[in-house]
Amino acid sequence: MLELDSCDLRLLELIQQDSQTSQAALGERVHLSTAAVNRRLKRLAVAGVIKSYGAVLSGPALGHPLTIIASVETESERIDLLDAMKAAFAKCPQVQQCYYVTGEWDFILILAVRDMAQYTALTRKLFFKSNNVKRFRTLVSMDTIKASFKIPIEATDL
Repeated sequence: MLELDSCDLRLLELIQQDSQTSQAALGERVHLSTAAVNRRLKRLAVAGVIKSYGAVLSGPALGHPLTIIASVETESERIDLLDAMKAAFAKCPQVQQCYYVTGEWDFILILAVRDMAQYTALTRKLFFKSNNVKRFRTLVSMDTIKASFKIPIEATDL
């Protein structure tokens, strides 16, 4: 595992808040040169600590106002069948998040859809056409209270 010092952690905290902050501005905030910030960010990306940079978009503003949480139970846990399901879920643009989990359910999916008709079509494609879905449960979000991929970064994480 990569050793992270307090400057690394502070940089990570700052880019989680706003990934468009210039390296010069980041350097001022963590008391490093722009070149040092650049080297650290590259090292963190190469090591896989920084997975990607991006923007958080509004689903409703872009015509995808419904958030659906789907729980999926499989018929079989044969690796080839699970891999096929994982690939289908990963390939689907409406699937925002997909978790392979323990417990009663095997997968939890978070989907952004235009309407229930689109979700119904997705259930046919992702669940009913699969020979490995035993059952699924659908929850429709009434309100998004918090949605984030931010990882908590604290001084105690050193």
